[in-house]
Amino acid sequence: MTYTINRMISSAGIDDVDARTRASLANHGFGVLTEIDVKATMKNKLDVEMPGYRILGACNPKMAHQAIEIEPRVGAMLPCNVILREVEGGVEVSAIDPVASMQAIENTELTAVAGQVRDLLAKAVAAI
Repeated sequence: MTYTINRMISSAGIDDVDARTRASLANHGFGVLTEIDVKATMKNKLDVEMPGYRILGACNPKMAHQAIEIEPRVGAMLPCNVILREVEGGVEVSAIDPVASMQAIENTELTAVAGQVRDLLAKAVAAI
């Protein structure tokens, strides 16, 4: 099973894809709670150059609340990370597949919520 939902954007740079990703996530009920500029962090901490790489921590409050009600410790696996990375030919967007990440928890009710979140994330990624 693949663990990410992917889309390649060849017509834009990382800043444009970042803005488009945030807008699409918002249109599908997600907010960005955290962001990590991995490229800047690697440069600052290790003096290593690398292509653009950002991690956006996306959260759909309604779905997160449902998941926490079902399985209170699931917060250790939230939010849903979405990465933007510069690759040859453009920017690749990859969102975690919540169903794949929740396989560690044996709870069918939680799996159903994860499926709903996966559907929303897939639509958000497709709309970027």
